Amino acid sequence: MKKRVGVVFGGRSVEHEVSVITGMQVIENIDKTKYDVLPIYISKEGKWLTGESLMNFKNFKNDNLKNLKEVIMTPKYNDNRLYSHPEDIGFLGKKLVENVDVIFTALHGTNAEDGTVQGLLELIDIPYTGAGVMASAVGMDKIVMKDVFRAHGLPVVDYMWFFRKKWSTDRETVINDVEKKIGYPVFVKPANLGSSVGITKAKDREKLIDAIEIAIRYDRKIIVEKSVEAPREINCAVMGYDDNVKTSLCEEPVGWKELLTYEDKYISSNSKGSKSGGRNIPADLPEDTTKLIQETAKQAFMAIDCRGNARIDFLLDQEGKVFVNEINTLPGSIAYYLWEPMGIDFKDLISELIDIALFAHKEKNENMYSYDVDLFKRVEFGGSKAKKI
Repeated sequence: MKKRVGVVFGGRSVEHEVSVITGMQVIENIDKTKYDVLPIYISKEGKWLTGESLMNFKNFKNDNLKNLKEVIMTPKYNDNRLYSHPEDIGFLGKKLVENVDVIFTALHGTNAEDGTVQGLLELIDIPYTGAGVMASAVGMDKIVMKDVFRAHGLPVVDYMWFFRKKWSTDRETVINDVEKKIGYPVFVKPANLGSSVGITKAKDREKLIDAIEIAIRYDRKIIVEKSVEAPREINCAVMGYDDNVKTSLCEEPVGWKELLTYEDKYISSNSKGSKSGGRNIPADLPEDTTKLIQETAKQAFMAIDCRGNARIDFLLDQEGKVFVNEINTLPGSIAYYLWEPMGIDFKDLISELIDIALFAHKEKNENMYSYDVDLFKRVEFGGSKAKKI
């Protein structure tokens, strides 16, 4: 019997369009002999919608989405169903739209890839692909991510961070700290954002101020990182669960200057194996450097207790030193192009991620969630001397 897979994409994120593309790719390539697909599109306004017109990318390109139903999933344990939105049928009604066996998370960015949607799915207790709540949240927050990597002894560039409120009340201290602790040039980034949105390089005080003014539009936490000059970016995907993980080939995006921008990632690099303006797969690296990056990628994946399929991005300096730049717990296009040369095509990759989701869900439900010790009988309330627990 085929399983019904709800493919969730879109979301209230600056990476909305990237997510739509990933979702369309998953819907197009999923093994239709094993799975029935239910598209679940989260609009930029946060509405959850479903309908046949979501199955065709042309409808997004031509702004021709029709006959969509607004749906909800409720945080009710073991209720793997989508219902019509109460405003469409009245709050006393509860019209079932579809059952779903597993959710495929084709989401990117804030309000999507950061553990929020994963938290809802955990409450429902429905299997879902990709990282869990904690790993998703850690992977999204560049500050916490780097703190964890550094605690695990993984190589990261020097960095510092501050709140937006600090900038608005005491910017002179922030600037002095950057110049004293890190020094120019630096990269200024919103802590919780992907696809290079809001990131600027600063080589002096004037540029630093401009860069921070841009970053604070996107997040309340700002990270400032020491720039690795004239680096090579090398990416490697990791797939698996617990310590049973494997790595992909390494790729090197090429044709970019100083910063791999949104356009570099999704427009200029939209070709595989390109020798100019795209990506080289595999990256042209010494064998020992490739092995070092692949092993470090595994360690980064396991450091945040990730699962599913993540892409870890590295910086390689002119002397050959490797730095972990970041982990993408739900990479664009699910990084299929890194697995295809290894004999895992897009269809098989989707199936493997669903298998991991089902296995993780099964193992989670081996945990005990009840501990009966008659605690209520041992605790007294009332008066000013209530017993401590």
